[in-house]
Amino acid sequence: MVRIICAIALALLLSACNSLGQLPGKDLVAQAIAIQLNQAQQELSQQLRLDDPLPEVTINRVAIATQTPLKINNLAAFHITGSCDYTIKLSHRSIAQRHIPFETYLQRQSEGKTWRVAFPKAIEADEVTWVTQRIPTAVYK
Repeated sequence: MVRIICAIALALLLSACNSLGQLPGKDLVAQAIAIQLNQAQQELSQQLRLDDPLPEVTINRVAIATQTPLKINNLAAFHITGSCDYTIKLSHRSIAQRHIPFETYLQRQSEGKTWRVAFPKAIEADEVTWVTQRIPTAVYK
């Protein structure tokens, strides 16, 4: 009887460790936030027809508040919220912002080796269309 209880406890412990290993870390979330900010800057620059180069964005002090699991295009994903600090380097100065709330979606690819940041693009009849962008692997290895 003791062996059965120990085996069940060990199985639960191993499955908990396995699922925790699949959670995105702060470095990965920081990279996703940077990708989102860069995409927003590009869209704004195009709409305003600006020729200036995009400023460099650095994300610091990521504090994750929630990591809610979900499915995006039938793959495991997380809706992540929290706050972060960031610095935008302009040609003549830097602007730092602290404790800025963020919301991002991260999708784990089927082979489990790569992640993608996901952007909800359209909602029709309660269905969301997603666009994803691969996050470079060097960031979260």
